[in-house]
Amino acid sequence: MTVVLETRNLEKRFGGIIATGNVSLSIEKGARHALIGPNGAGKTTIINQLTGVLPPTSGRILLEGQDITGLSAHARVGLGLARTFQINQLFADLSPLQTLGLAVSERLGYGHDWWRVTGSKPPVMAEVVELLERFNLGDVMEDPTSQLPYGKQRLLEIAVAIACRPRVLLLDEPAAGVPEDEREDILAAVAALPSDVTVLLIEHDMDLVFSFADRISVLVNGSLFVEGKPEEVAQDPRVKAVYLGEEAHV
Repeated sequence: MTVVLETRNLEKRFGGIIATGNVSLSIEKGARHALIGPNGAGKTTIINQLTGVLPPTSGRILLEGQDITGLSAHARVGLGLARTFQINQLFADLSPLQTLGLAVSERLGYGHDWWRVTGSKPPVMAEVVELLERFNLGDVMEDPTSQLPYGKQRLLEIAVAIACRPRVLLLDEPAAGVPEDEREDILAAVAALPSDVTVLLIEHDMDLVFSFADRISVLVNGSLFVEGKPEEVAQDPRVKAVYLGEEAHV
């Protein structure tokens, strides 16, 4: 299989604290790869380094063989690397229709005039409508984002990421804080992500992890601890001891 996203000996230090140490990951094309671990294990720090939010202290990051370690977050998006956040970064006053119109228009080079473009350019509008339908946002498409149920906000953030047409998508705890009665929509949206998009998922919800991932990496104290297929990780006694607990199952 072709490796599309890779870290080589990635390390991040904050003074004397090693947040991630010597992490080497290989994410294959089309993979559904989960990164799990206890709170404070360094998972979000890894994502922040991959996306350019944090510069690594040492090590390299490669996207489709290209060294992107020194590139800005915006440049990485342009190369096909998109993400969602633990706490959404949406525009509170914009509706889903406007938010997706902005995202699609920006990708197509109309960002400076997006408020006119959304309705006046059929290809933009067609893509926005398709995204609204795919992520079950049609019933709230004109409501301010700040008024949406939290599950809908999480769906909108995933839709915005997909609007960037990523080759690699990093999902940082998409189900975090979502009420139980809205969780199924998140699970369905994640399961239905395009098969040609490689996905790296960080998530504490083990039902989501084991229903989604074809490979799992376990991070403990900033270092890779165990990596393998879901059934292998679930049955590994070391993983049960430090994270999943004795009741772990697939």
